[in-house]
Amino acid sequence: MFLTVSTTGTPERPATDLGHLLHKHPGKAQAFSTSFGTAHVLYPEADDERCTAALLLEVDAVALVRRSKGKGKGGRGGAPDAALAQYVNDRPYAASSLLAVALSAVFSSALRGVCRARPEMPGQSRPLRIEIPALPARGGAALVQRLFAPLGWTVTADAVPLDTEFPQWGDSRYVRLVLESETLTLAEALRHLYVLLPVLDDAKHYWVAPDEVDKLLRAGEGWLPAHPEQHLITSRYLSRRWSLTRQARERLELARLAESDDSAVEEIDNAVAADTDADADTDTGTGTDPGDGTGERSVPLAVRRREAILAELAAVGAARVLDLGCGQGQLVQALLKDVRHTEIVGVDVSVRALTIAARRLRLDRMGERQAARVTLRQGSLVYTDKQLKGYDAAVLSEVVEHLDPPRLPALEYAVFGAARPRTVLVTTPNVEYNVRWETLPAGHVRHGDHRFEWTREQFRTWAGEVAARHGYTVGFRPVGPDDPEVGPPTQMAVFTLASGEQPREPRRTREQHEPYAKTDAKTDKQTDAKTDEKEAKAA
Repeated sequence: MFLTVSTTGTPERPATDLGHLLHKHPGKAQAFSTSFGTAHVLYPEADDERCTAALLLEVDAVALVRRSKGKGKGGRGGAPDAALAQYVNDRPYAASSLLAVALSAVFSSALRGVCRARPEMPGQSRPLRIEIPALPARGGAALVQRLFAPLGWTVTADAVPLDTEFPQWGDSRYVRLVLESETLTLAEALRHLYVLLPVLDDAKHYWVAPDEVDKLLRAGEGWLPAHPEQHLITSRYLSRRWSLTRQARERLELARLAESDDSAVEEIDNAVAADTDADADTDTGTGTDPGDGTGERSVPLAVRRREAILAELAAVGAARVLDLGCGQGQLVQALLKDVRHTEIVGVDVSVRALTIAARRLRLDRMGERQAARVTLRQGSLVYTDKQLKGYDAAVLSEVVEHLDPPRLPALEYAVFGAARPRTVLVTTPNVEYNVRWETLPAGHVRHGDHRFEWTREQFRTWAGEVAARHGYTVGFRPVGPDDPEVGPPTQMAVFTLASGEQPREPRRTREQHEPYAKTDAKTDKQTDAKTDEKEAKAA
């Protein structure tokens, strides 16, 4: 099996720069040993105007059998046609995961976009032409187009007939592939091949372990989160191992949100640290609030907040509740204890926080009836989500102060304009009360991630304007001891949808359960069967 990479150039920018990028001299033929054969790199042509590098992989069939002995036979990640695959297969002749692995091993620096001799060169786009004479494509030429065309390639995928002497037999599952581009860098091109070769083959010659998720995300950085066939790519690349596919999709969604916000992933996925603000005993970490002067032992402020929220939800008779910015799931856990709450949905942008919440709730051990009441979803609160429409109530507990002020209008529209629950509860710190915290330096906010903290007047002004714009009425409740001078430590706004407004009932789908629902072997098999059926229809 082999592939060629060609480029053109000028005397000022010679095509032989390809040798610098690949870290392989155009005047030499080199061989590299792998665990399944020998990879050769040679240049059929190399001058200023045109340069072509060829990667040829000689597969040692015996070594391949020995290496895979006992691994993946008849299971996921193993070669197809389990019984005869060791003896009769296309591995020596057609591009597959073997070629992708050789590509990564032989051109590792080029794949990473590293060139020490010419550090500016890897970032430059150049004319590229990639040819693969025999590429297995489960899904045919149409799938090849769907995978490569969105990445900026001009794609020519000619089906290879089963036998030229008998055209009536039709085409094989192999194509002759030619990719051409003027806008991509070599590193981008190699990363596309590294991921999509095994995806098209839909088989791997080695067992797919959890570290394959990291490999996929590294190679897919910059293009996979927005790819229209992302689900098919992740499923096939990870050999339909559902737990790994789910993990990859969660991380890709986080990367997409970070890119759309022009933020680092670490900044988006910060709810674990931020959540300590909402669920620690106090916002300052002192363990108790200053109390109410009675001398009795103080109740932690986080407990008072949850009690106030639960009381308001009970008062309005909310059965279906959204916890927006649910963090590590303390409020979701409290809501589950009340059987009147028949459906509880926790939403947070942080994968880490949701993972902790799932462990806290013991979703993997929860009974079927109880599990049907709760869903954890990844999502950003500044984007609309049609699946959040029509709920009885939504809670934003200690959330708004973690947003930059310019983003509050987006949150406002997503919750009050698009989701439109009948009741919305918003709690936030009262900055006037901060003088009562002896351990909080003057002028400091209660938590390092707070973008602001409102006075009572500022909060009432914001809440009143939001209610007026979206057809709600609003009332206010103190949470914690209501100091006659500075008010309570936490302030709560209770928004109620004006009479006559009827929120639309959402259609409950499996996708609402998918990100963090418990899975087992039976679920994996059912999901894999559905994935196969969808891909067969798409092909």
